Amino acid sequence: MRITNKWSICVIMLMTCSCLNVSGQEGTQKVTKRETLTLYQIIDSAKADNINIRNAQQSIKAAEEQRKEAFTKYFPNVSATGLWFNANRSMTQMDVNLSESMPPTLAASLAQALPPEALVELGAPVSVEMMKNGTLAGVSAVQPVFAGGKIVNGNRLAKVGEEVSVLQMKLAENEVELTAEQYFWQIVALEEKMNTVLAVEEWLNDICKDVNTAVEAGVAMKNDLLQVQLKQNEVESQKLKLGNGIGIMKMLLAHHCGLNDTAFVLHYDPDDIPLPSSLKRDPDAALEKTTEYQLLNKQVEAATLQKKMAIGDNMPTVAVGAGYNYHNLLGNDRTFAMVFATVNIPISSWWGGSHAVKRKEIEQQKAIDQLADNSELLIIKMQKGWNDVVEAYQQLGIAQRSIEQAKENLRLQSDYYKAGISTMSNLLEAQTLYQQSLDKHTDAVADYHNKILVYKQAVGY
Repeated sequence: MRITNKWSICVIMLMTCSCLNVSGQEGTQKVTKRETLTLYQIIDSAKADNINIRNAQQSIKAAEEQRKEAFTKYFPNVSATGLWFNANRSMTQMDVNLSESMPPTLAASLAQALPPEALVELGAPVSVEMMKNGTLAGVSAVQPVFAGGKIVNGNRLAKVGEEVSVLQMKLAENEVELTAEQYFWQIVALEEKMNTVLAVEEWLNDICKDVNTAVEAGVAMKNDLLQVQLKQNEVESQKLKLGNGIGIMKMLLAHHCGLNDTAFVLHYDPDDIPLPSSLKRDPDAALEKTTEYQLLNKQVEAATLQKKMAIGDNMPTVAVGAGYNYHNLLGNDRTFAMVFATVNIPISSWWGGSHAVKRKEIEQQKAIDQLADNSELLIIKMQKGWNDVVEAYQQLGIAQRSIEQAKENLRLQSDYYKAGISTMSNLLEAQTLYQQSLDKHTDAVADYHNKILVYKQAVGY
């Protein structure tokens, strides 16, 4: 669009409309070869590639493996052992006197049958040695029958841990979505301000040409031309800052969403301004839907299970088992099978165990108190989020009215300057106020959308 008459009211109205558009028709033609991304595409990309989401997904997998590990405690504990040894001397040595252990009738019969020399040898003690070397091996399976509820509660606790990791994943998604949307609207706001600055720059260029012609003709003061040129320098500075800001914000958004480069265009519907009444939710009804409340409940559940496990540490454990063993300690191979049962009563653990149980009871009560206290804070957070949404919507209305008032002021100052009853300073000041009103409206739109997302996350949308 090119303004040919700086005094025309119609031209000012057209300039106003062009400033309010997110991107002009010329700008659209320039970026047709670049990828156009909507807010929903940006959020989906962030959730698919952000490092925080990937870490949360890994945490879920780790919690799932921990739950599977806890489930294996229901099965028998199977173990195998083996031992081979060779000692420098026998581990067992004893002297055996056969004459002392011999029955009297057998001794009398041997005395008649054996010569005296043999009887003397028979009465001497004999040294017997065993287990100088040998091999042992065995395999056994032990099935816990009763473990004080530790296996059952351990599995429940692992399940709670998995559920907590899923809820933490939702929190990570909320944080990633909030950051992505904030980046999105910051870029939109900066680009909208850049469009406004470009329209102002074109307007100033046309005024500069007309004032320069008037100065050369002697019908205008050179001071007017200098004021316009100073304003042009100011606008040029604004363009540099906005350009750098857009570049940096696009880099941050690309990093956050895993985009390959910053050659993209953001698209949104400027008419998509939902009414606050369509968003409101009852805080008490929405409380149980929030991820934070569900996490607090899981914290209470985990503390309760930990107390039960502390109680189980002080209870007897009963197990049954079976085994198959082999040894050659006595010089020949020997195999045998057996079944057995074990009972373990932790008598000495009762002394400190009662204190451990009380400590877990205290932690359980702390979790319950924290649930009640944080529930109230969550409701307050919802109410604050709603107040922020309403306030942001009202600020948006104020900004819209400011645009209309600033536009009318600019029109009047243009007419006054044309009639010679106002100065260039007043005209440029009116243009500055108009530009500021456009920028405030842009910021108000971005802020309203951000406040909506914060409120939706607070009420568990």
